Amino acid sequence: MDSELRRAVVVTLGELGRSDDWRDRADAGHSLAGFAEMPEAVEPLLGLVLDRGDTFVTRRTAEGLLRRKDRAGLTIVASALAVADDNHADYIHTAIFDVFSIFSDDLDEALRLCEEMSGDTDDRVARGARRLQESLAQIDPVLRPA
Repeated sequence: MDSELRRAVVVTLGELGRSDDWRDRADAGHSLAGFAEMPEAVEPLLGLVLDRGDTFVTRRTAEGLLRRKDRAGLTIVASALAVADDNHADYIHTAIFDVFSIFSDDLDEALRLCEEMSGDTDDRVARGARRLQESLAQIDPVLRPA
């Protein structure tokens, strides 16, 4: 893995995420989600989940982060959810439902990770993880193991 090249991509996507065009920001958020484990990507991703200009950017970025189905993506979404206004929270909750309403195994793992994160030393992550967990707990997935 080329760390320098990955950092360069994160920087470039971060710049795209500051575009005046909502489509650029949405594309940047969705693509940048693939680099959520990199510390350099966290702040740009938080900004895109809480995008002030267009809630489509919020939904697209949150969905990309949640589709990772890992702690890195869930942590950023939880952190954003902790401070999101009602409008942004609605779009984040829609992304949560879209991602976790199919497979019960994915939902169970996300709930487990949220339980761990609810004890995080960062109060913002812990609060957001509890809020995310509440949202996840309301989902009845379509497919369960046989």
